[in-house]
Amino acid sequence: MTATTKMNGIAAFNKALHIAMEKDPKVLVLGEDVADREGGGVVGFTKGLSTTFGDDRVKSTPIAEQSIIGAAIGAAIGGYKPVAEIMLMNFTTVAMDMIHNHAAKLRFMSGGQTSVPMVITTLTGAGAQTAGQHADHLEAWFAHAAGIKVVAPATPADYIGLTLSAIDDPDPVMIVMSMMTLFGPMEVPDDQGPIPLGKANVLAEGSDVTIIAYSSTVLTAFQAMPKLAEAGISAELIDLRTVSPWDRETVLESVRKTGRAVIIHEAVKEHGVGAEIAAVINEELFGELKAPVRRLGAPSCPVPFAKVLETAFLVSVDELVETVTATVK
Repeated sequence: MTATTKMNGIAAFNKALHIAMEKDPKVLVLGEDVADREGGGVVGFTKGLSTTFGDDRVKSTPIAEQSIIGAAIGAAIGGYKPVAEIMLMNFTTVAMDMIHNHAAKLRFMSGGQTSVPMVITTLTGAGAQTAGQHADHLEAWFAHAAGIKVVAPATPADYIGLTLSAIDDPDPVMIVMSMMTLFGPMEVPDDQGPIPLGKANVLAEGSDVTIIAYSSTVLTAFQAMPKLAEAGISAELIDLRTVSPWDRETVLESVRKTGRAVIIHEAVKEHGVGAEIAAVINEELFGELKAPVRRLGAPSCPVPFAKVLETAFLVSVDELVETVTATVK
């Protein structure tokens, strides 16, 4: 039996960084407040790293997101493997030029001669009343940018496995850390190794409908599964893990079996990742579908601050159960 340790997503990500930095002296960490003298990150993501590996490899920066990404790009081109923390995902907008026009494109612009093996980590997600400028899920923006991979862990084990793979990837990878995935402890194998990017995880097998989720909505779907079972619905649950490139083969194989699909994400529904997945399912399986593909996501508005509005902004367990039931029945 594999030995396990209970930990939350914060501890799991921290463990992944320790593993990567012990393995490879070229792995660096930089970002606002990441060193121990500033507290080891806003929620403790990098706690203990500067004490263990020194200030040369763990650097707290000024509040200057464009400079953080620019320095990481330069380090990556120079042979290092930087992990650059942008404290909150909304703040990636300050560094969009560096991320989209430089990090993501340098391999293409150099004819394949220059790779940029860097990781961008960023925290986001509604549920903690951080409001409209701190909680947006913007993964669709970056999934639309050729040259950058986007991963979205949902469990502590995935935080370790996907982070290790992201650091070893030869191209830029963004890790989207949703607030609601970070604090719930789960058992994690002590020998948890890398998890391949672009490979989904089938969390539950079913025959009536496929639920496709990632990040925080995997937890929502988990809570919905018993209610669906009580209603006599056999649901297959897929955690994408990686938003770009997403695992088309696993998704299409599942929907081909069930004939129905419901896609859920925390991001705004309009123009979201779910639209891309729904389009591919319709293109590939149109004649085999038993019902229209359904999408669930946030309304087209900023994340509210007031708790009652923030709760309404998020897709609820009951809303997911209602949508899945309507799709099947």
